[in-house]
Amino acid sequence: MHATQKTFVKSKQGSNTQSQLKASAARTSKTISKKKDDADGTEIGEGDEWMDGKTLIKPPNQLDLTEAELKEEFTRILTAKNPHAPENIVRYSFKERSYKAISSVDQLAVHLVLEGNLLHRDSDEARRQRAKQGLQDTTVIAETGDEQPQTPAAGGGDAADMEEGGGEERADSVVFKADKKEQKLTNQFNFSERASQTLNNPLRERQCQTEPPPRANFSATASQWEIYDVYVEELQKQEKNKEKAKAVPKKDQDKTKKILVETQSDDSTKMAKLAKIMERMVNQNAFDDIAQDFKYFEDASDEFRDQEGTLLPLWKFQYDKAKRLSVTALCWNQIYQDLFAVGLGSYDFTKQGHGMLVFYSLKNSTYPEYIYPTTSGVLCLDIHQQLPYLIAVGFYDGCVAVYSLREERLEPLYKSTAKSGKHTSPVWQVRWQKDDMDNNHNFISVSSDGRVVSWTLVKNELVFTDIIKLSLEGAVLEGPEGAPPPTMACGTSFDFHKQITYLFLVGTEEGKIHKCSKAYTSQFLETYDAHNMVVDAVKWNPFHPNVFISCSSDWTVKIWDHTIKTPMFIFDLNAAVGDVAWSPQSSTVFAAVTIDGKAHIFDLGINKYEAICQQSVVAKKKTKLTHVEFNPVYPIIIVGDDRGYVNSLKLSPNLRSKPKEKKGQEVPKGPELEIAKLEKLLSLVREPDNKV
Repeated sequence: MHATQKTFVKSKQGSNTQSQLKASAARTSKTISKKKDDADGTEIGEGDEWMDGKTLIKPPNQLDLTEAELKEEFTRILTAKNPHAPENIVRYSFKERSYKAISSVDQLAVHLVLEGNLLHRDSDEARRQRAKQGLQDTTVIAETGDEQPQTPAAGGGDAADMEEGGGEERADSVVFKADKKEQKLTNQFNFSERASQTLNNPLRERQCQTEPPPRANFSATASQWEIYDVYVEELQKQEKNKEKAKAVPKKDQDKTKKILVETQSDDSTKMAKLAKIMERMVNQNAFDDIAQDFKYFEDASDEFRDQEGTLLPLWKFQYDKAKRLSVTALCWNQIYQDLFAVGLGSYDFTKQGHGMLVFYSLKNSTYPEYIYPTTSGVLCLDIHQQLPYLIAVGFYDGCVAVYSLREERLEPLYKSTAKSGKHTSPVWQVRWQKDDMDNNHNFISVSSDGRVVSWTLVKNELVFTDIIKLSLEGAVLEGPEGAPPPTMACGTSFDFHKQITYLFLVGTEEGKIHKCSKAYTSQFLETYDAHNMVVDAVKWNPFHPNVFISCSSDWTVKIWDHTIKTPMFIFDLNAAVGDVAWSPQSSTVFAAVTIDGKAHIFDLGINKYEAICQQSVVAKKKTKLTHVEFNPVYPIIIVGDDRGYVNSLKLSPNLRSKPKEKKGQEVPKGPELEIAKLEKLLSLVREPDNKV
């Protein structure tokens, strides 16, 4: 960019001689300035009197630039997109009743703002500034200059000066020096007054406004007589509809019935959804203190308990029609973590009758989300991990069934019958498996008849396959004809390995635990003399591949390494143990419930000999606890009893403590840490010969 500076200052007309000079110098200054402009390529027309009486002045402190520096060019590239423009601006749309992102963003970026300070010489502000700086008003002098007489001597001198100076006043003239007061120039840089300036586009805003939706405030009181009047009107409408239906001919009667049923069903489903939302809101307001405890409360007294913890009671779930039934199964939904299923039945064979399958949510503790009545008592259930709407159920009469929460009907999608190979004794455990080669869903069940059966969902029926048959002598093989049938063992529980899909454990009524394989069903891989009474539960550790836990009515809980036939840990709880469960967050934490109404929480990493929490959960002493389950995400457990109640309890900080980080050392996280924790404990218990 070539930068030259031209500063024009209006000279003062200090005397009559100079005012007379101005009139005669106009013509000569025009010709000289026109020659200059013609050389620069700029045309100036007649009537550019604003150029008269101006001279070029160089400030004393101006930078002296060389010819090369003046000719140096500086390039600036302007892009169309502004990198600093926001891209996440949203505006509320009254039409869609939500916030919508604005697609068009103003990309204009102002790179240079140059404000001028030029004033018109005849304006009031210009006069005030000239008066303040001590400059004489040239307009007044020009007007009064005509009245003063002109002398020939003065005119001749002016003409001579004009010829010599070319119509320009020299800066070193005596008159100029006398009349001019030195003033400091604000702009000390080279600039061209006739340079082109890019105009800045004016900022524009694009907005869209809509009228807000109409609103009205409504309030009313619902008294008993108003409710009664509404019911009376509804009954009258129904009677009128019945009379109209009678008057309609038979051909049109079927059509009208279908239309009425459809409209009523649509209205009822919409109303049911709204009522469910309102019910949840009312319950959350009514039990707000429990919701706050569940979300935020942490027991500060754990710091003074020496690594012992407590269980904080939260919601209590109950259903009035299930009070006389026992909680026989519990299972959390792995995808919707606030939803869990409860199986209701009876363990007493003299009090067998109907059962029930109900689903509760932590968002509504007063009433179940789903209710499925059954003709026989429910003894076990399992929710599919990938398809949370499929539930496998085992009954006391030996049947297995599959329910779907997507279906509105109360009957199961699939149910085994005597023709399709149902069990002849109560089904004590069911577990979903991975889909087979044809992508068919399948699950496995165990029963007191000694059969471990795989059920496959094929089209509209259940196809069964016997995996293994239990007996007191071992796995059953087809012997020669006429041989006496072997004595069958009663299977009460089983669990499949988390990593090795074909390996599973089966607990029996005789107190033994058999390690079996789906690929090798002719005999047991291993048999453990586990308990003196029936094995109520057997479960693999979710982290360590070699460890499993078992509990029994002989008051004991035992932890095993499946490579060793003797237990690693034995805990005596002084009462029959109903159920045991591993924590999904820690490999060393598990919970057990007993028939004396107490819940026991163990953490082998803190105490290897006794529970770090032992707390009574139920109010009545005769109430027996039957099942316990950990939530997959939240630090809570649910406990079921033989009166149909389910209690939720929150673990205090000591019951879910994590290893502290040492200075300069990073604590490893993930499954490897949990495996290392449990392996360290097992290495202390194993004999030297049995170390793996």
